[in-house]
Amino acid sequence: MRSPRHSKDTEALACILHLTIIKFWHTMSHAQSWHSPEDSQSNRFLGVFRYSRRAIELVWQTSKPLTLALAALTLLAGVLPAGAAYVGQLIVDGVVAAMAERQELGKANTDLVLEFLMLEALIIAAIAAVQRGTSVVQSLLRALLGQRVNVIILEKALTLELAQFEDSEFYDKLTRARREASSRPLSLVKRTFDLVRNTIALTSFAVLLWQFSPWTLVVLVLGALPVFLAETKFSGDAFRLFRWRSPETRMQIYLETVLAREDSAKEVQLFQLGPHLLQRYKDIFSRLYKADRALTLRRDSWGFGLGLIGTAAFYGAYVWIVLTTVEGTITLGQMTMYLLIFKQGQSAVSDILGAISGMYEDNLYLSNLYEYLEQPVNEVRGHIQTGSRPGDGIRFENVSFQYEGAKTPAIKQVSLHLKPGHSLALVGENGSGKTTLIKLLSRIYKPSQGQILLDGDDIEHWDPNTLRKRIGVIFQDFVRFQMQVGENIGAGDVEHFNDEMRWQQAAEQGMAAPFIEAMDKKYNSQLGRWFKGGQELSGGQWQKIALARAFMRSQADILVLDEPTAAMDAQAEALVFEHFRQHAKDKMAIVISHRFSTVRMADHIVVVDEGEIVEQGDHETLLALDGRYAHLFRLQAAGYQ
Repeated sequence: MRSPRHSKDTEALACILHLTIIKFWHTMSHAQSWHSPEDSQSNRFLGVFRYSRRAIELVWQTSKPLTLALAALTLLAGVLPAGAAYVGQLIVDGVVAAMAERQELGKANTDLVLEFLMLEALIIAAIAAVQRGTSVVQSLLRALLGQRVNVIILEKALTLELAQFEDSEFYDKLTRARREASSRPLSLVKRTFDLVRNTIALTSFAVLLWQFSPWTLVVLVLGALPVFLAETKFSGDAFRLFRWRSPETRMQIYLETVLAREDSAKEVQLFQLGPHLLQRYKDIFSRLYKADRALTLRRDSWGFGLGLIGTAAFYGAYVWIVLTTVEGTITLGQMTMYLLIFKQGQSAVSDILGAISGMYEDNLYLSNLYEYLEQPVNEVRGHIQTGSRPGDGIRFENVSFQYEGAKTPAIKQVSLHLKPGHSLALVGENGSGKTTLIKLLSRIYKPSQGQILLDGDDIEHWDPNTLRKRIGVIFQDFVRFQMQVGENIGAGDVEHFNDEMRWQQAAEQGMAAPFIEAMDKKYNSQLGRWFKGGQELSGGQWQKIALARAFMRSQADILVLDEPTAAMDAQAEALVFEHFRQHAKDKMAIVISHRFSTVRMADHIVVVDEGEIVEQGDHETLLALDGRYAHLFRLQAAGYQ
């Protein structure tokens, strides 16, 4: 039998061992975390890592000091845990030696043990400081990087053509890029640093474990490998699901907008659309949730089952180390150290494989960002600032245009000529191609066939900025900027965006000055209801603001009004066009309108039907033809009789 004293010593040692293990679990910060991954663009695992270098460069360009700080903290975080484990061994062995000394001499020197305790306390404090510093650096980088990536996305948007924004597949790319773009580059860099940190830590653990047995390193890797393979597989599955549901995600966002925006609220309430649209919103969520739930259940079930392999590996090593200690091959302090560093090593291996799996996941998401950023952009051509035949005006020569995906052309073989000092009115049913002609003239679209000449040269050869400065245009679907009155008007000429004198002149020409002067803050009044103190305008008042915006370009010699007075009363319309005629005496004016009282003022009228010019001439000539124009004119005139 063991003596009572021996039993007490054993209990004391067991207590020390237990407290040391508890202390380790409280200070250890290496735990694997699996985030929700998503789809893959390449079936080859290593293929998607091509974005890692670009992401690291992006973070480096965002903030070099913070990136260097994160790298330094990562290095410290990799070394300090091994140091804490080694000092823990020295403490336990020192306590055992002191207890033996007390048994033999009746007293013990504890100075060395206390020094080791102070050293360990400093290491633990350093680990806490490193963790806190890493958190601070990552938070700052996350904010800076999120802003930088969003700016990059918006800068790319400024280079794209209108046709690309009208492409649903392109919008899917844009939606996918914006959803994850601000977080994934930093996540990728963080995982890269985690990989480095855990590799350093594992190397230091391996040096200590090698003294026990090289086989422990094999057990470490094999125990974590199954979970890694499962996570990588499910990362690809989740990402494919993410890409597949992009259109429905956009529909959800759209339904949210319709249900919560003031410009749609009146019709949603009046037509009692709310419950119907909300139910559609819920149905979309249900479909997406079912797919997410199925993937989550599969993922976590496999993760739990394969995770048991790692647990079994740890406890197998635990038994091995304990039995070796009982045999007297290693000391109690060494046993404590080996158990701690084996568990830390297991976490390090799991974190290394988790970082690789996470990097794979982040690369998948970054493929969305760079797929969007690499969207081809037509090279901006043209350098002409003065035409070869000044004063020749605008010529459409056999111009045709067909929207992508459309079965028939929107414009067919259109030819017309507009000279300076003359006005042109475009007449036709909705969808006949009138607005498309204006977009072609503005170089928003490019003709499929034929050419458009300005002062003798193809507009494709003109410098885009010079061309657009010459055009003042108001589209029928003009933007109602949720900004101040003056900024709404100033948007028509960015070079004079803040020029209050120009605001007032343009407002006078657009017939907006009277109601603006009646506002409390006049040109500094906030428009729209999105922001505090905003005022909503009537449809006619908004159109006058848009007209004033078109008149901001005092140097423009091409004025285009696309349904500019649709929301105005007859008297306001007459006044606006009188101002317009005075303002456009020496300019080229193009008017699109369904009101023949306006159209008849034009020097030349073109009737467009299904993209083709079917009639043209002045008002009297077209009435004499007794054709399409005359028929439409009499229909409208009959409404006033």
